[in-house]
Amino acid sequence: MSYKEQLDTNRIPGHIAIIMDGNGRWAKQRGHERSFGHQAGAETVHVIAEECARLGVKYLTLYTFSTENWRRPTDEVNALMALLFDSIEEETFMKNNISFRVIGDIEKLPEKVRERLVACINRTASNTGMCLVLAISYSSRWELTEATKAIAAGVKDGTINPNDITESFISRHLATNFMPDPDLLIRTGGEIRLSNYLLWQCAYSELYFCDTYWPDFREEELCHAIYDYQQRERRFGKTSEQIK
Repeated sequence: MSYKEQLDTNRIPGHIAIIMDGNGRWAKQRGHERSFGHQAGAETVHVIAEECARLGVKYLTLYTFSTENWRRPTDEVNALMALLFDSIEEETFMKNNISFRVIGDIEKLPEKVRERLVACINRTASNTGMCLVLAISYSSRWELTEATKAIAAGVKDGTINPNDITESFISRHLATNFMPDPDLLIRTGGEIRLSNYLLWQCAYSELYFCDTYWPDFREEELCHAIYDYQQRERRFGKTSEQIK
């Protein structure tokens, strides 16, 4: 019996975040350049996005390019930017009623990439199905730093009272303010760390790590992660008795 067949369709996580790791190692194992793995990984994005939409996931957030990734060799960064430009397929979003959003410091992106992203955001804005969010030129420390600057400026000019600064207030100043925190965070590729990804938002997320490299991560692997999530008891600091 497949994991997909075992899923409780009434308990699908509303927000899934994924760290898509292993593209380069996947390519190296096959005797190819890292760019070959990134291309295969882009194809997996479409497969997983469509499956999440079918399952009823409301938000899917993918760690696409971190602020730290700018330190990679120039040739690889340029290849990733070109791939990002080519892989934004608006028709796929429209066909599946998926809206598209981006979080991150997109001003650092090449102009033609930024324009393509903005055009896709605008065209899909009225879609009512799943929201696919790409974290591009993103890191939690960048996000928290920017939020802190904005709040500090408000305190300085008198528009923000320090006593009004609560957890929810801070959340409203984050790049993710339009969506709930992730219920489930998945990391592929065998590494067991968060890598500066949604650190504030994942305070109570369920974490799932697997050895599968991202290009090989398919529908059944996704359903395995969701099935594993459904076996857990989410207590948010309470006891089992209180939850029941």
